[in-house]
Amino acid sequence: MPRILTGIQSSGEPHLGNVLGAMLPAIEMSKRNESFFFIADLHALTTIKDREVLKTNTLTTAAAWLACGLNTETNILYKQSDIPQVTELMWYLNCLTPYPMLANAHSFKDKAKQLSDVNAGLFTYPVLMASDIILYDAEIVPVGKDQTQHLEITRDIANKFNYLFGNTFIIPEAKTDNTNMIIPGTDGRKMSKSYNNTINIFADEKVLKKQIMGIVTDSKNLEDPKDPKTCNIFQLYKLVASDAQTQNLISKYQKGGYGYGHAKNELFELIINKYEKIRNKFKILMKDPKHVEIQLQKGAEKAQEVANSVLKKVKSNLGLV
Repeated sequence: MPRILTGIQSSGEPHLGNVLGAMLPAIEMSKRNESFFFIADLHALTTIKDREVLKTNTLTTAAAWLACGLNTETNILYKQSDIPQVTELMWYLNCLTPYPMLANAHSFKDKAKQLSDVNAGLFTYPVLMASDIILYDAEIVPVGKDQTQHLEITRDIANKFNYLFGNTFIIPEAKTDNTNMIIPGTDGRKMSKSYNNTINIFADEKVLKKQIMGIVTDSKNLEDPKDPKTCNIFQLYKLVASDAQTQNLISKYQKGGYGYGHAKNELFELIINKYEKIRNKFKILMKDPKHVEIQLQKGAEKAQEVANSVLKKVKSNLGLV
């Protein structure tokens, strides 16, 4: 049974893109495989400099995983920062990672034109990611299209270590879901907090409805037929709806006399109904942060056992012990 590892940054409440593109598929896989889930609060430090914001984001991210149905009895959920071995391993890997590899990483190149905004943590982000993965002997890593390069960097670093110091690390494989590889945001671009185009399914109804009503559309009149293929509302709707619901919306678009406001309301009602249980559980968990922290601590203890075993082998092969 292959071991799976999934991480998500604690950069705010997970949005619909996170839930559909990463969390629910990973939880489904965890029912058939041994799975490690971590909250990447160390990665978040590259952008977040506010203590309370980071703490709140970590809580909401953990609560979202639990609300979505992650079973912490059969899987391991933990905070990245609770495993100090990950940063120790990162140093060892840093000493093997060539500068050009990191300079070509998307996480750096996207901001390279404004170097004053680039900190060392951002530059070495792929090395910490590599440490996150190979420290736990992960065999499969679900990734989106934008993360495949970082997984390749992980594989290159692990292979180089194995070549120089003997067989130490399992070389992980990427798993991508072609159906939900990129979740569109309210403006049609990839849904991302950095684009401010997200739909937060955990928000209260007023906030959620405002986000959905802000979806960008063309200027067709109410009576005009509409093309679902070019409509941002429809692209989101079909990811959440059943086949029958999707076909029904297509018919309304093609017939005409059906406005984008109607479609937005229909999407809102669909999300509220489909994620009612998840939303309610999230609210309960946010009112009981101690319970969430206990789940994270239990997960950290289990993750530490694996991390210690792998790190012991690493240090021995390096000649440090």
